[in-house]
Amino acid sequence: MSVRNRILELERSLALAVLGQGRAIRQILLGLLANGHLLLEGLPGLAKTRTVKALARHLDARMSRIQFTPDLLPSDITGAEVLHQAEGRQDIRFQPGPLFGNLILADEINRAPAKVQSALLEAMEERQITVAGHSHRMPPLFMVLATQNPVEQEGTYPLPEAQLDRFLMKVLLDYPEPRDEAQMLRLLREEEQALEGAAASRQDEPAPLDPEVLLQARREVSGVYVAPAIDDYLLDLVSATRHPDAYDPQLRRWLAVGASPRGTLGLDRAARAHAWLHGQAFVTPDNVRAMLHPVLRHRLSLSFDALADGVDADQVLDRLLDLVPIPA
Repeated sequence: MSVRNRILELERSLALAVLGQGRAIRQILLGLLANGHLLLEGLPGLAKTRTVKALARHLDARMSRIQFTPDLLPSDITGAEVLHQAEGRQDIRFQPGPLFGNLILADEINRAPAKVQSALLEAMEERQITVAGHSHRMPPLFMVLATQNPVEQEGTYPLPEAQLDRFLMKVLLDYPEPRDEAQMLRLLREEEQALEGAAASRQDEPAPLDPEVLLQARREVSGVYVAPAIDDYLLDLVSATRHPDAYDPQLRRWLAVGASPRGTLGLDRAARAHAWLHGQAFVTPDNVRAMLHPVLRHRLSLSFDALADGVDADQVLDRLLDLVPIPA
């Protein structure tokens, strides 16, 4: 079985474990292939935590869950140097925190103060943690999947723009279709059966995917060809968020700050991953357009006029797609 088919098999396994969230599962897999971090946003009970747990189980990866609270300290997630005593000797050793895992579920990340949120920045960007002047590398497979509730704002701290920019994509989870919710009821009833039955059902699951397969997939994604015309189209889309007055007066009213160069790089990586997962050897405009919303929606700062008009980032990006010409 090819590397791509094994990744698609992983997607099918996740779809059976998490019903009604096919689009979110696809975007999470694209984030894995593009070696980026994800911000999952959705109302409570939409299977954000279940999705990450299922991914860790089917990927043969170690998952660490960090419940962000207002009293959390940076050392609670990064780890700290601890004094050890053995055979009359004393030495200081670094005790890794829960951040040293493969899949990091940062649950309700916006409930922690800025000091704790900033502790993630080095790990997400540099793939290392510095404690007491010593740097500690993260594992080769390292991905932060942060969750936040878009409705409840009491006791939360807005994520700073610098941290939002570290996330490759912002994935939105919505209510499942009624037929998927009905199937969900049956699935959860089966999981509530006796432990013997649960163990037997787990035996029917395919073997967890070796992380080395994912790393090989990333190497193949990096080899997907991007034509100069596609580069120009990608750059035009990002540039339109920074200079909207060159395209449309309405966009100028809605946009306060556009996407950063990190958004340009993220859109390129995500478009190549999207093309590879669809069996393409090169990127097309459709790949870029498919990834524009999840990659850029959290990188735009909307104006007060946009909020007054009830316009969100996705609507702004829809407008951009209509205005920026597609290369022939």
